[in-house]
Amino acid sequence: MAENGASSHAASSPLARAEQFVWLTARILEQRRFAYHFLNGAGSGEGADAVETALAAYGNADGGYGHALEPDLRGPVSQPLHTGHALRVLDSIGRCGGLRVERVCRYLTSVSTADGALPAIHPSQRGYPLAPFVPVVDDPPSELLATGPVVGLLHRNEVWHAWLFRATDFCWQAVESLEKSHPYEVQAAVAFLDGAPDRPRAQAAADRLGRRVREQRLVALEPERADAYPVPEGYAPGEHHFAHDFARSPDSLARAWFTDEEMERSLDFLMNDQQEDGGWPIRWRQWAPGTALEWRPIVTIDALRTLAAYGRPIG
Repeated sequence: MAENGASSHAASSPLARAEQFVWLTARILEQRRFAYHFLNGAGSGEGADAVETALAAYGNADGGYGHALEPDLRGPVSQPLHTGHALRVLDSIGRCGGLRVERVCRYLTSVSTADGALPAIHPSQRGYPLAPFVPVVDDPPSELLATGPVVGLLHRNEVWHAWLFRATDFCWQAVESLEKSHPYEVQAAVAFLDGAPDRPRAQAAADRLGRRVREQRLVALEPERADAYPVPEGYAPGEHHFAHDFARSPDSLARAWFTDEEMERSLDFLMNDQQEDGGWPIRWRQWAPGTALEWRPIVTIDALRTLAAYGRPIG
């Protein structure tokens, strides 16, 4: 917490309140991530080492990640969604490269579908607890939801591996053929486009996708009137998405989808969405007390990073 003598204003800042929440509720990984991004000495090599050490506990011998790293999937087995989560953590600390990522790419190759992309859930998850809204099937299809963020991150970090060639082709085909979509799939598409090396093609695809998002009212542009916007089929009541959910930082291609006024309204809403306990809420369906508790520090770190990226004062 703040040093002795810090003002009460500093002690009640969004960051200080979030810090209390993190120390009270978070897993070691999120504690280390919070310290890396927001506490004194943030961004140091020592801080990155601590994050990477905590992340390694979720790793498996096959090169993937499991052990409920993505809290809605329980059990020890490696899964594409866990592994994508791990890559996001590594990217955030500047460690998305080297032998660790070579091992990850070998795992991705081993679980890819016939067209070279990733399923959302590999059948090895069967028999372990998981969210009831995540089906396990014997022959799962390729999913942009799982493949897009992984491919985008690897390209952004200039990782080159044989797995990327077909997976990249899959993402381009999936993104450029999207007609009717839903917010999580759109987020995955944005994650791919933000890292895709063909920038003119990515810009054109993002422009088209942004028009679809607005036409299909997938974004609540007036957060104070969110109930006036439809909730996609299969989503929880009130599971709306806002401008900041798509444009996580000002340099995202999705930022151009929204006017300055729309973006400011969204960021105002995000700032005011901090809860009494200092954390941010999760908006999707809660199915077990432990998973909700594990998700909230992750969402809290994401909220603070988004606010900081847009220059909002967090303390």
